[in-house]
Amino acid sequence: MGNIIAGVDEVGRGAIFGPVVAAAAILSEASAKHLTQLGVTDSKKLSPEKRDELFPQILAHAIDCKIGLASVREIERINILNASLLAMRRAIDRLNPVPTLCRIDGNRPIKDFPLSQETVIKGDLLHVEIAAASVIAKVWRDRLIIRLDERFPGYDLVSNKGYGTVKHRRAIATLGFSSQHRRTFNINTAIEQMDLFSQ
Repeated sequence: MGNIIAGVDEVGRGAIFGPVVAAAAILSEASAKHLTQLGVTDSKKLSPEKRDELFPQILAHAIDCKIGLASVREIERINILNASLLAMRRAIDRLNPVPTLCRIDGNRPIKDFPLSQETVIKGDLLHVEIAAASVIAKVWRDRLIIRLDERFPGYDLVSNKGYGTVKHRRAIATLGFSSQHRRTFNINTAIEQMDLFSQ
């Protein structure tokens, strides 16, 4: 098969609720071209509707695509950067075939990793395999957070997807933290300031 290149990206690093999620995708030359023509690019550049449209196309055309995640407990224990890299490693470890090169979005390589890796700043704009991973990770995580809204109502998770919007922070001020909130994130100060202005 020759070189087997996996694109790797994560989503949810900046969220204050829920796990960080990574995806790893291996594409053939033909599927890479096809997905580029369909408009696969950095998930942040796509509307939710477009991401949902592309999600099954990527899964159908990829040689393999896997998800890895790191839990809130792991984020609290090892910090968000290391948790992001752990989620990436878990996604890569599940791939079949084993990639000969992992192209990772960003500038941080995975520590003590046995496979060849290449970090690419703005890689989701430059390499379609990274873009495909970004779309898969984003859609998968968004759907997870929407499901978690049923278990943790009141935080507006369907709208904010776990990110620290004003409405979300106000809900924390009222309801307190859930077990899926990242307490090490510096949100207490923002909540206190919000309370001062609301008095």
